[in-house]
Amino acid sequence: MNAALQIPRSITEKLDYLQDKQLLSELKNLRRGIEKESLRIEPGGELAQTPHPKNLGSALTHPYITTDFSEALLEFITPVSTSIDESLDFLNNIHRYVYSQLQDELLWVTSMPCILGTDSKIPVAQFGSSNIGKMKEVYRVGLGHRYGRVMQTIAGIHYNFSIPDEIWNALQQRENSDLSFQDYKTRGYFSLIRNFRRYSWLLIYLFGASPVVCKSFLSNREHPLEEFDQHSLYSPYATSLRMGDLGYQSTAQDSLKASYNDLDSYSELLNRAMNQPYPAYTEIGVEQDGAHQQLNDALLQIENEFYSSVRPKRVTQSGEKPLHALRQRGVEYVELRCIDINPFTPLGIDAEQIRFIDTFLLYCLLSDSPLSCDKEISCIHDNQQRVVNHGRDPSLKLKTLDGEKPFADIAQPLIKSMESIAGILDSLHQTDLYQTSLSVQMDKVADANKTPSAQVLNIMRDKQQSFSQFGREWSENTMAAMVSNPLDAPCQRHFQELAQQSLLDQQQLEQDCDGSFIEYLENYFAQPI
Repeated sequence: MNAALQIPRSITEKLDYLQDKQLLSELKNLRRGIEKESLRIEPGGELAQTPHPKNLGSALTHPYITTDFSEALLEFITPVSTSIDESLDFLNNIHRYVYSQLQDELLWVTSMPCILGTDSKIPVAQFGSSNIGKMKEVYRVGLGHRYGRVMQTIAGIHYNFSIPDEIWNALQQRENSDLSFQDYKTRGYFSLIRNFRRYSWLLIYLFGASPVVCKSFLSNREHPLEEFDQHSLYSPYATSLRMGDLGYQSTAQDSLKASYNDLDSYSELLNRAMNQPYPAYTEIGVEQDGAHQQLNDALLQIENEFYSSVRPKRVTQSGEKPLHALRQRGVEYVELRCIDINPFTPLGIDAEQIRFIDTFLLYCLLSDSPLSCDKEISCIHDNQQRVVNHGRDPSLKLKTLDGEKPFADIAQPLIKSMESIAGILDSLHQTDLYQTSLSVQMDKVADANKTPSAQVLNIMRDKQQSFSQFGREWSENTMAAMVSNPLDAPCQRHFQELAQQSLLDQQQLEQDCDGSFIEYLENYFAQPI
């Protein structure tokens, strides 16, 4: 079988070693953070044209409420926590505060966007007059020129995940590795990432919820989709169009085939891309009539422009390049970027899904993870695209070295091989919810109608709804549930104080701004990796 699809055999040995060292209980201390995006929309379902609400604070300096590409694309960030309930409670509180400030606007509850106008009708996010604020804005202006603003209205959930140092210490002792602790952790996270990429098609199948789009999203663009109704386009067996060629993809980046074999090769690849002019972007120009059109004309303006379903991450200092932080201090956590917003849950993600994701990520960590070759990278890409576009097709097959194999013949054993991890997590948390989550996902493999993507289409058919009507109804349902359960006075006051403080913090940054924007960019890009 292809290395991309093998079921590793090292899990039991590693778990037994952790048990012998009396460290299994550290698996209760998995650290997670959630970043959830949502478009603000008008009551009729169109993209909101209003600026980022001042009562939400500064998008530049607020720790929990910011914007992504557009003024209308909110992003909610939870603090790092070892408790699933704590993370979801905090995310819930952010939502309830935001809904209390939106007046007649709604939050769109699907990953694919609402009714859109032309690019000019999609306002780029504003971050004020400080140099760092200008850089964030110019980067987004550049994205709009390079890929179109429409593509940047797609929303998703980013899931940040890290392992306690005690676990890394034990695994290093087991291997008798002579690497520094920092380098060992970094190598371990890259191993996790390689396995995640090998198996991430499973998450796309199980949690993909974007099989259909509004026609306005593809106005005047060629596409392979079929007409669902006069206002909607779809692919009958699609799971997550967001993760396919219509979503966060870039033909310009096709040459960037990251192996994730080690930090050196990964950072060198991205560094070359950030210093390699790309002819189409050179034609755009960096400045026009004194206004910046992009940060530079390289293949990548900055690291974040590299589209990937998972990223190695490290918290950066103010003004520090992410690659510099990774090279200096190693990988701190991984960021998953392939999770669609689930319109059927108020927060877009729930505890059952998180339990499966955590189990899945531990499986990726504890399984053997051979280095990737070009052939495997191609296999990973092909299998992901097959699941994105045809995941619920009963005849779907995935690639292996032994030939193509039916989807279920690979997916079911993969989930089953996670049972030992789920059992340990259940024992630690004194519950059966981790194993229950595995059973729920196994049922989705057996019956594709239980997947979110199928449910979206089935509801639209039953109610004879367009995608816009579907999205608006579920957005209104979510808003009603949030508004009917307002924050208590102390929590409401806390978020108001955070908003006010963030506005003051932005003002201070602007007052302290030293040097020109050009000098700021020169110093930023001069940082070594």
